[in-house]
Amino acid sequence: MSIKKKKKLTPIQQEYQQFAQAREPKRPILYNCIKAFFIGGLICTLGQGIQMVFIKYFHFSQEKAGNPTVAVIIIITVLLTGLGVFDHIAQYAGAGTVIPITGFANTMASAAIEHQTEGYVLGVGGNMFKLAGPVIVYGVFSAFVVSLVVISLRALGVM
Repeated sequence: MSIKKKKKLTPIQQEYQQFAQAREPKRPILYNCIKAFFIGGLICTLGQGIQMVFIKYFHFSQEKAGNPTVAVIIIITVLLTGLGVFDHIAQYAGAGTVIPITGFANTMASAAIEHQTEGYVLGVGGNMFKLAGPVIVYGVFSAFVVSLVVISLRALGVM
């Protein structure tokens, strides 16, 4: 709680805050960080393995194997979210599952599942992009700005 909010509390509320803080279980921050690091690394290793399968068995180049790898990881994440397994993995791993691809796919799929009773257009379509929409807008806008910078630098002869 911020200092400003603590100053506005009555003495009884401040006493209760101290009482609650003393009995709140301490979080194992270092253990959670290590767990997130290894689970995130495991997810990335899985992605690297999938990419190697595309390279070895489907004869993709290293550059072209990235897109189907991302698609497979998204499909796996959406399936695990739909089956309710991804929630358990995320609860155990914490921030380790927030790797952009899996986190984004989980956000989209869970929002779609949660609002499916409201209909496909307004429920699924509308609410699915509430959380993911800002990410998409930021990505598109960032790509636009970067492309303007690159075009400008090329026009000036720097690149």
